Amino acid sequence: MDRALAEAERKWERLEGKRQELERQYRLVRSEWEELKKKRDLYEKVRVLLQTAAEHARAQAKEQMETLVTNALQYVFGPMFRFEIELADHGGKPHAEFYVVTEWEGQKVRTKPQEARGGGIVDITSLALRVAFMESFRPRPEGPLILDEPGKHVSSEYVIPMLEFLKSTGDMFGRQIILVTHNPHLTEGAEQVFQVGLRSGRTVVTPLRLLDNGIN
Repeated sequence: MDRALAEAERKWERLEGKRQELERQYRLVRSEWEELKKKRDLYEKVRVLLQTAAEHARAQAKEQMETLVTNALQYVFGPMFRFEIELADHGGKPHAEFYVVTEWEGQKVRTKPQEARGGGIVDITSLALRVAFMESFRPRPEGPLILDEPGKHVSSEYVIPMLEFLKSTGDMFGRQIILVTHNPHLTEGAEQVFQVGLRSGRTVVTPLRLLDNGIN
């Protein structure tokens, strides 16, 4: 009887030890689970915050780009033009469509810039978007804005307004604008003009006189 009782006590002690170990492991796992739950809740809040911040940043960038491109179109072509960006989600990824909006006799017409006809609308839109992207990017990139043959398809009557827009943009953002062109009309609003050519296999840069704006 005493032997059986002693064996039972030893068995109970073993089981009690296992129970205590299981309780310790349970408390440890529960503590880890609670910690993971807190992290998950924190990550979810951060995700929502980042999503909200991204949406706000997209909306702000959209407004800035619409304003700048609209100003460019109206500066060059007149007040009946407006630029709109339509944002959407395709497969969880943000997607943007660009439209040039005009109003004729009370009718609103939305056209994609690449489908617009006449005057070089797509050139001005593309030009203004380049400026908008450059000035909206953070950190702001330094250095001049270099444009190769800007406004190639812009009608001749709109070349001077385009140059005035570029000059006002450079003044507004404090950025030098360099034009590379074969079109002499594009030099009319320049502060400095240089002619680049080849002589005997060497590149020669020659300053030109600016007769149109009185700068030598």
